[in-house]
Amino acid sequence: MKEKSYDREAAVEYARTWAFKRNPAYLDFEKLGGDCTNYASQCLYAGCKTMNPAKTFGWYYYSANNRTPSWTGVRYLYDFLTKNKGVGPYASETDRNQVNPGDIVQLGRADGTFYHSPVIVAVTSEDIFVAAHSYDAYMRPLSSYTYDRARFLHIAGVRTW
Repeated sequence: MKEKSYDREAAVEYARTWAFKRNPAYLDFEKLGGDCTNYASQCLYAGCKTMNPAKTFGWYYYSANNRTPSWTGVRYLYDFLTKNKGVGPYASETDRNQVNPGDIVQLGRADGTFYHSPVIVAVTSEDIFVAAHSYDAYMRPLSSYTYDRARFLHIAGVRTW
């Protein structure tokens, strides 16, 4: 495998382009539990251009019926990104002071369940700004959300064949 850089600018540009509309290449999961992680995965893919084709534990979307749970599920995306040793993007959980545009934040409840995966599109000393589907947003301050917990996923790189 080879290492390559994650193209944060491409991920953020994709987030901006599709924040308030849906890319017809992907099913809109809004009425099937939410579209936030599907959208986050699309942004990640724009920045890495590499899917992981491993059945069940990989990360890919070929069609609505041929995709991994990690493409659309909050918990599964976290598991894939933090445990991925194969091709595709990989991440480490970090604190809010170590994130960059193109990274992911996941919002959760006090009981430890996480339910939302916004994409970070800008970081200032005052706030983190995100893009998201399900409650469509672009440049929304993270501070405007109500949540009990947040976990920050810094995309460390991408592996390819």
